[in-house]
Amino acid sequence: MLKVGDYVTRKKYGNDILFKVDKIVNNTVYLKGVDIRLYADSSKEDLILSSFSKKKDNFDKIRELNIKDFFYIPGTILHLDADQEYIDKCNEYYKTQQIKVFSYRYKESEFKDNVISLIKKHNPKVLVITGHDAYYTKRKNNENYKNSKYFVETVKEVRKVKNQNDLAIVAGACGSDFISLIKAGSTYASSPAHVNIHALDPAIIASGIALTDINEQVDMEKIIKKTKYKSDGIGGIKSKGMMISVYPRKE
Repeated sequence: MLKVGDYVTRKKYGNDILFKVDKIVNNTVYLKGVDIRLYADSSKEDLILSSFSKKKDNFDKIRELNIKDFFYIPGTILHLDADQEYIDKCNEYYKTQQIKVFSYRYKESEFKDNVISLIKKHNPKVLVITGHDAYYTKRKNNENYKNSKYFVETVKEVRKVKNQNDLAIVAGACGSDFISLIKAGSTYASSPAHVNIHALDPAIIASGIALTDINEQVDMEKIIKKTKYKSDGIGGIKSKGMMISVYPRKE
């Protein structure tokens, strides 16, 4: 018997994505991607139970630093997300990168009204705005995107008080409106090819910026290649890093 919390895949899509059952209403099962930032629904008949068991993730270091001669102050990250499970996953990742982060959960429609007060409170160097989104090939209510407008509005609001030199912005989720997000002022955004993105992709990009020296240009290709779908999933503009390097190192 299928129940909330079970892990499943969809036969119709070749069992390509692992989901967690979020809700069941009659014969309709509402699903949330375990690693991919995707909401979906399915009939019970199309689902296959998975033997997946949660394991501790092993994360690669974004960058190896010269800790013999220097000490470093990575840029602080403010992470706004619509999903607490993804926040927890990203926080675990930030911890392995030794980056200070302040994380908050809001609905996508609530980001704009809360972001400025949080920026004033924490003075971050990198802002992540993410959650859930979707691209509709057939127009739905005259809009091609589920939540992109909320990400765009939030980025525009932030750019009224912070420019690219003061604050890097990583914005978007699965299938988001990449062009509109970049035009609004995002430093990096999803999704150039309207594909899904991994739950950790925004955190990987944000960490790459936070761990690049303020006098160095971020290696765009290198950090984008660390994400799940590479440049199909995330793109950006040339920018400087947000880390302070201090010499000499004193214990």
